[in-house]
Amino acid sequence: MEHRSHDAGELCEAGRRIYVRALREGRLHAEEARAAPCLLDLGLLHPDSQDDRCLRPTAPAVALPRLLGAIDSRITAQRRREARLADVFAPLMDLDRRWTSAGESAGAAVIHGRFRINAAIDHVASKAQVEALAIQPGGSRTADDLLRALPRAQGVLARGGRLRTLYQHTTRHFPPALTHYRDLDGDVEVRTLGELPDRLLVFDRRVAFLPVSKVRDTAVEIRQQAVIDYLVTVFDLLWRLAVPMWPAPAPQPASNGVTPRQRAIAALLTDGLTDTEIAARLGMNVRTARVHIAKLSAFLNSSSRAQLGYLIGRSGILDLPV
Repeated sequence: MEHRSHDAGELCEAGRRIYVRALREGRLHAEEARAAPCLLDLGLLHPDSQDDRCLRPTAPAVALPRLLGAIDSRITAQRRREARLADVFAPLMDLDRRWTSAGESAGAAVIHGRFRINAAIDHVASKAQVEALAIQPGGSRTADDLLRALPRAQGVLARGGRLRTLYQHTTRHFPPALTHYRDLDGDVEVRTLGELPDRLLVFDRRVAFLPVSKVRDTAVEIRQQAVIDYLVTVFDLLWRLAVPMWPAPAPQPASNGVTPRQRAIAALLTDGLTDTEIAARLGMNVRTARVHIAKLSAFLNSSSRAQLGYLIGRSGILDLPV
């Protein structure tokens, strides 16, 4: 069978089967490895010192750290390249005539493309000295996003500013987020809510960024002070309602056996939302949402979706704080 092409660093299915057999048997004939050249490329097989016709498997405990280290090196190199590009383009941002349109004279400019959006945010963040406010909906941010945001956030803190960030409750159980904030040095606070509006970034209460599309490849940079004051007021209202997560997390105790997350799901169930819609609203995957719905059904002894909505309303769950 012809070997399926794949990205560098990926172990194909044929390679996985051969590697498993090599681990079980301790060696295999070199001819067998030809079906999966990725095994040699990844260093999962090496020549047998006692028989040059055979190959021996590299122990998984040795191979995995080596492969992960190579991936980390590539990511670090890519991040350095991004940082160098941002440094080169940052002084040019104010010279870009396409951004100084009639829209900008009214206090707003539309930015297209993720690279330009990130460069614009980095440019404004590099001048922030007082405060950075952020709303980050949709559950846990990727480790990649957190790594990219680290120097930006630390820069604000190093200039004496403070960071205030709002996440959804699901982030409380995401270790990379806790590691990210543990790595920051300065005045940092994070709080969480069950639901949040779309993403928002505000720097020094003078410049704000909002996404224009759900895929986040278009954003608007706002400098109209009246609009920014309104956005900051919305942030402050949500902040007062939110539960502390960092640096001193507040517990989310269950009331009458129902957790805050399950109460939030219960409220959306009674509104007629589907499992997929509930998961999207609360920043979790569909499987997790269904697990909580099943727990609610068991708690209320419900035998159907329709009955569950009725029992939720009668139980008083929705009268408890979310």
